Amino acid sequence: MIYTLVGLVDLLLAIVFWVILIQVILSWLVVFNVLNTRSAGVRAFINGIDRVTEPLYRPLRRVLPNIGAIDLAPLVVVIIIIFLRSYLLPGILMEVGRTIT
Repeated sequence: MIYTLVGLVDLLLAIVFWVILIQVILSWLVVFNVLNTRSAGVRAFINGIDRVTEPLYRPLRRVLPNIGAIDLAPLVVVIIIIFLRSYLLPGILMEVGRTIT
């Protein structure tokens, strides 16, 4: 049961990681005028991704310093995701394995 739960959490963290990466790349494309934000489809896609990621960024933006045009919240969330997937989840699995045997 715990292996399934940890696997599900790992999958969700991987999906969030890729959504953040797509959002960052899209924001760069908008800034450099590669994407036309006047297009309804592009605007709807960007707004949808922003709605998904904003709850993750909001608490961090209150704490992080304002650097002007650079938003550090996605970077911090990605670092947290990498930490969770690399250290915390494998550690949980190791402890569960020790408990079972």
